Amino acid sequence: MDGRGGGTNSPRFRGVAPELTEETPVYVISVAAQLSGLHPQTLRQYDRLGLVSPDRTAGRGRRYSARDIELLREVQRLSQDEGINLAGIKRIIELENQVAALRSRVAELQQAVDGAAVAMRQREQQVHASYRRDLVRYEDVQQSGALVVWRPAPRRGE
Repeated sequence: MDGRGGGTNSPRFRGVAPELTEETPVYVISVAAQLSGLHPQTLRQYDRLGLVSPDRTAGRGRRYSARDIELLREVQRLSQDEGINLAGIKRIIELENQVAALRSRVAELQQAVDGAAVAMRQREQQVHASYRRDLVRYEDVQQSGALVVWRPAPRRGE
């Protein structure tokens, strides 16, 4: 151990290890530039333009996540391969984020509708279970134009 307290036995890492996801900001700008194939100054420019906005450390240093690296690669692809200007790329990114948010909201609302449908079916079953069993269901009789003539049976002895 080098005595800096960065090992797995340090108080920071006792218990549960921090979970790394594609959203976890871990890469400094030089590493992010290498991974994305861009110059660090290009990354700074993209940050100023709002194309890719990495997280910041307490000292204001940029920290890029795996998702940021993918976004940097996509910006580069759209710019170089598709010939889209940076303003267009920014609009595309905004629209893609909006679509993702709307899809998330639709899924959330679908869950709410499904939950309400289940609750409604349960309540309907409770209501049906509470019906009195001595009652007979009324069914509407269709009216017809038929004429029925009734003639009493002849009496005996007449």
